[in-house]
Amino acid sequence: MKTVIKLFIIITGFVLIAAASAWGSDVLSKKTGPEETWSKETCPKETRSKETWPKESWPKESWTDLPDPMADENALVGGEISVFGGQYPKSLNYYLDNNVLSSEIFGALFESLLTMNPLTMNYEPGLADKWAISDDKKTFTFHINPKARWSNGTPVTAEDVRWTYDVILDPKNMTGPHKISMERFKAPEIIDEYTIQFTAKEIHWKNLLAASGFQILSKNAYIKADFNTINFEFPVVSGPYKLGRIDEGVLLKLNRRDNWWNIDAKSSKNKGNFETITYKFFAERTNAFESFKKGIIDLFPVYTSRIWINEISGDAFLKNHIIKQKIHNHKPIGFQGFAMNMRRPPFDDIRVRKAMACLLDRNKMNQTLMYNQYFLHRSYYEDLYSDANPCPNPVIDLDKKKARELLKQAGWVVNPKTGFLEKNEKKFSFQFLTRAASSEKFLSIYAEDLKDAGIEMIIDKKDWASWARDMEEFNYQMTWAAWGAGVFKDPESMWLSAEADRKSGNNITGFKSKVVDQLIEKQKTIFDIQKRNDIYRKIDQLIYQECPYVLLWNIDYTRLLYWNKFGKPATVLSKYSAESSALWYWWLDEDSAAELEDAIQMKTTLPPQPASVRFDEGFGIIEKNKGDTQKNENDCY
Repeated sequence: MKTVIKLFIIITGFVLIAAASAWGSDVLSKKTGPEETWSKETCPKETRSKETWPKESWPKESWTDLPDPMADENALVGGEISVFGGQYPKSLNYYLDNNVLSSEIFGALFESLLTMNPLTMNYEPGLADKWAISDDKKTFTFHINPKARWSNGTPVTAEDVRWTYDVILDPKNMTGPHKISMERFKAPEIIDEYTIQFTAKEIHWKNLLAASGFQILSKNAYIKADFNTINFEFPVVSGPYKLGRIDEGVLLKLNRRDNWWNIDAKSSKNKGNFETITYKFFAERTNAFESFKKGIIDLFPVYTSRIWINEISGDAFLKNHIIKQKIHNHKPIGFQGFAMNMRRPPFDDIRVRKAMACLLDRNKMNQTLMYNQYFLHRSYYEDLYSDANPCPNPVIDLDKKKARELLKQAGWVVNPKTGFLEKNEKKFSFQFLTRAASSEKFLSIYAEDLKDAGIEMIIDKKDWASWARDMEEFNYQMTWAAWGAGVFKDPESMWLSAEADRKSGNNITGFKSKVVDQLIEKQKTIFDIQKRNDIYRKIDQLIYQECPYVLLWNIDYTRLLYWNKFGKPATVLSKYSAESSALWYWWLDEDSAAELEDAIQMKTTLPPQPASVRFDEGFGIIEKNKGDTQKNENDCY
């Protein structure tokens, strides 16, 4: 269960997430040298005479299956962990509902051809035990591990890979941004039962990631169904978990598979330790927090400063029954903001969009509602900037005078009778599409400042499923969107002009720019990540000038609350992940659970734990305890 290569979205995002998933590592029954043909045992008869494995292939012969460096050797299998799953999703099919919850669950059920090392980010075996790249970097050949099995006992084959590719690209399927990566390839060629070959239409640094990183589904299990209706039933899986009990709108359980095909691999040890992972759903985060304090939920990441600062009190916290920790790791920083639909008035006018940004009092919100816990965004790629590369984008503060000037330039004039702005005898009034009551206190401040400038904002609150349907059709004017980020940035799905009109896509604002398109095109053939990052900084600055979002704020660490009954690695979370990695690296410690139960009954205090954990320090402890470990060099590029 290593880190699976995956595109993901927080809400409807566009970047890599380190969602834990299964990965394979068994090699072929006969190790072949770089110039040897496949053995009779592993090469089907019909291809044996005409196919040879390419000279340059991976993993290298020096590579070996090793324990995950993040996994704790003391971890034990068993027990259950219960977490807040947000609002009940419209689908668990990650290809249809592109959000972080679906990404996590899908990654537990299904596997990709390759995975990534959670520390080095080098490619490693997944369903495929061997892969090759042509000299021109356009052809990618994968050999599926013959031991890989679906949960019904049938082998995972090249037919499954090809069918999954086809179903993603089928125009009638609402697979949105997932189409982008698959469209880069010609239809993959099935070489034999276990070998498939992808040929890219053009060179792109992300081609290997795209070809090897999408979850493979069983053709035989799902081919007869309308793919757009495969939402909550996945009877055949390949990953370490399967779907268990589902109570619509209430909870969902994942059950650990004792017969998972790769369960005995060294790299699978001490991970995916919980017998059951339970997601519990609440319409509002405040309700989930109350359930957490009652012990109904075990782990609760805090996204609300009010809770973190004011509501963590009482015996459970004072006596260390509940642990409060800040986790500082290398998780990439995303962004959040009020997305404006640029496809139609009034937000098709850049002057109006800039005025909307000048009317948001972020400092007031940060001070009065969030206790100055956040930094204010001035970039869509915050983690690309540093002291060596300072961000040139100016911070936008509340400036009503400038906003009024911009609105006047755009043709909006105050009607003295109503006090509202008008243009062509039409009142400046728009709807803000929201799905959470927790946003209302922020929107009320924004609405007052908008009203003072002559703009009416009407709140249109819907549940998650309805909100998602509206977003798929771009049926909104303004909404709150929060996006994750990845180690490997890729601006194409969100900022390419061609993606502005793709329904269910990530370019929700309808952003279009010929200059940005040219830069996106330029970065495709650059394999040096630092040189790509230089381009992304240029892209960021151009986007910032166009103001497709009223940018908000963020933090660069994870705030965790959890009941003190779990064993954890010294780093608490993995290097690049948020709270989801706890589901894969933590375990139920029976002794700690018993001590917690006794402490609750006796009203006694448990030993404290660090208030702040830094990954580099924690990983240093892990390395010291384990001693020198073998390092696998497996960089394909």
